[in-house]
Amino acid sequence: MGEAQVSLEHLFRVFTKPEHKDSKLAQIEQHLSDNILDFLSQHVVTKKTSLEEVEKDFADAFVPESPEFVSTHAESLLNKLVAHSVNTYSPTFIGHMTSALPYFHLPLSKLMVGLNQNLVKIETSKAFTPLERQVLGMMHNLIYGESDAFYEDYLHSSRHALGAFCSGGTIANITALWVARNKCLGPAPGFSGVAKAGLAAAYRHYDINNLGVLCSKRGHYSLSKAVDVLGIGREQLITLPAPRQTLDPEKALQVGKRYAEQGNKLLAIVGVGGTTETGHIDPLDELADVANELGCWFHVDAAWGGATLFSSQNGYKLKGIERADSVTIDAHKQMYVPMGAGMALFKNPEDANAVRHHAQYILRAGSKDLGSTTLEGSRNGMAMMVYSALHIFGRRGYELLIDRSIEKAKAFADMISRHPDFELTTTPTLSLLTYRVVPAGLQALMQSSDMNTCREINEKIDRLVVSVQKQQREAGKSFVSRTRLEAENYPGQCITVFRVVLANPLTSHNDLAAILAEQHLIATKTALWDQLVLDVEKQSERLSA
Repeated sequence: MGEAQVSLEHLFRVFTKPEHKDSKLAQIEQHLSDNILDFLSQHVVTKKTSLEEVEKDFADAFVPESPEFVSTHAESLLNKLVAHSVNTYSPTFIGHMTSALPYFHLPLSKLMVGLNQNLVKIETSKAFTPLERQVLGMMHNLIYGESDAFYEDYLHSSRHALGAFCSGGTIANITALWVARNKCLGPAPGFSGVAKAGLAAAYRHYDINNLGVLCSKRGHYSLSKAVDVLGIGREQLITLPAPRQTLDPEKALQVGKRYAEQGNKLLAIVGVGGTTETGHIDPLDELADVANELGCWFHVDAAWGGATLFSSQNGYKLKGIERADSVTIDAHKQMYVPMGAGMALFKNPEDANAVRHHAQYILRAGSKDLGSTTLEGSRNGMAMMVYSALHIFGRRGYELLIDRSIEKAKAFADMISRHPDFELTTTPTLSLLTYRVVPAGLQALMQSSDMNTCREINEKIDRLVVSVQKQQREAGKSFVSRTRLEAENYPGQCITVFRVVLANPLTSHNDLAAILAEQHLIATKTALWDQLVLDVEKQSERLSA
């Protein structure tokens, strides 16, 4: 963007269709592109076709015997695949973290695919390797803000790595805890280290029963995968209740000490920098203190919220992230890059050496091959897409996108709070929030009811929310997801709520008002609604008597 003024209008232009330019280079490609863009502009979510019907188009388990023309196959893709795909570009598709992409990624992806670089090794990615290292350096600098001299020393060092580029947050979290495990149970006099000797030998040498990872119940499901893959075991993922949606540092310290007293060792505390369900951020600064006191690794899963650091207005919400030993960020979330761009960043450039691997024909010792310290081997050049987005948007462009999304979430939360038949269940910290549909008067009724009565009413509301969410999805005008979570207003209970993600720059206040109106209309036409209204009337009569 250079010195060009950053404006909302400019950002809108990069998310919409560019001017059409006649070209005879690839008529088939143009045909596909035009049809895809038409699909993205015309269809809201998807055609009213059941999954079972779509499966019929992909039911043949035999490899085609004869070749077919590319043009014929392209038409087939349009009819079978594109026509039934989910339109994540739609401004009313606000149920998940997949959003609209700026148009420049379409031609750039063609460049990336055409070059077909393999980032595992310099010999197959000569220029892409230093590019990826620079991207990792940029994101490391955004989090840790080290000196110029630091990055001069480590950015392109063959003996160090500032992070690992990978396909997403799951692999990034596994990578971070893999490094933590190998450092925690590393080589010692008379012991070759867990990477060589295995977990059983490591537990014997270090005289521990188990190795554990601690987080809140709002921690991402990838953490469960991580402890499984690393051999720690899912029973050693210690998840603490989070009625306020965040991990309590005092409870984390108590549980961590108790775990050690039982002959175990706490490998890591994982703080969340933007939960996937509500967007809440754990008290990272305090958790860093807890990790320091317990002598364990501190990892921050900021796959969603990490991009908030671009904002001078909202970046403070991640205070303490700079103290983390490792951080996960997904560029395919709030950095508006196509799927498949995750990163694990390490505060100490030496740490990645805990998982360094070598082979004679590839990943030779002393080389700058990126595959030496990454879990994945062969990888494409997705770092180029992040590199381009960082340059085309710039920090100020990302700042505007982040700030606008958070403002939009707050405006929607206010819209929900002012509606008598909706209840806001989590106030937005970032651009996520949850709420549910509740007939007027019922909220006050539950506050004065005993726990059993409140639970019975919540079960009815849960069924209403599920019914409304399904009917709205099937109608195809918009999409809002749902989840179940602990709510501060209803101690000891999990409730079903609508969940929205307001990251699409194209989503307007009118879109949000229409989504809320549609949900209200659907709800009031259900038998469950009539039943809940009747409950209010009966309870009011009982109280007045």
